[in-house]
Amino acid sequence: MTSAQPTVVLVHGALTGPDIWHGVLADLRLRGFTGYAPVLPLRSLAGDAAHLRSFLATIDGPIVVAGHSYGGSVISDPAALTPAVRALVFVTAFQQDQDETAGELNARLPGSRLTPENTLTRPYPGGTALYLRPERFGEVYAADLDEETVAVLAAAQHPIDPAALGEKLSGAATWRSLPSWALIGTRDVSIPAELQRFMAARAGSTVTEVDSTHAVPLSRSSPTTDLIVAAAA
Repeated sequence: MTSAQPTVVLVHGALTGPDIWHGVLADLRLRGFTGYAPVLPLRSLAGDAAHLRSFLATIDGPIVVAGHSYGGSVISDPAALTPAVRALVFVTAFQQDQDETAGELNARLPGSRLTPENTLTRPYPGGTALYLRPERFGEVYAADLDEETVAVLAAAQHPIDPAALGEKLSGAATWRSLPSWALIGTRDVSIPAELQRFMAARAGSTVTEVDSTHAVPLSRSSPTTDLIVAAAA
């Protein structure tokens, strides 16, 4: 591995944590890359951006950052990145723009099943945490994974405070100044494929489409890794 080889940082979204990246981390390791998947608090967009930036600041050399789901909102935030970041990869992810919120973006086009009847909330000290109903997790998030994996993911959710989904991005989106790649899941009903295509087109992202649900880093880890490696090149 040369000194110019970038480090890959994988940013999870809402409802799942770094475990969504386990297959990709293993693939990256086999291909000679160093990868990390930090944990985000998922309490506010500003807080998640600050958390990611503090993590990136500990890494020497160039960095490629990939975001899944709401993780795309985080890596779209200019407050989240350091100057070492060279490229962005959006994996069935929001590509949020200035003055937009993730919540209003996901309602812009029809098709999302992240709806009140499929979700539930639980209080935590200082706020409210949003979950998918366990019995709906498979159909909404991961219909192409086996039943046992879906059950485990549903039981071990990383909930998000809905307030984070209502926070506007302040400042010009990172994808306006950095090269970006987008992996679109054609069977995604969390962030519908048509919305992903719209966001990728306006960002000028290099697009790859795969036959997958929202859980593409787990269900299609190899093509996910392929796209990240392409960005790293």
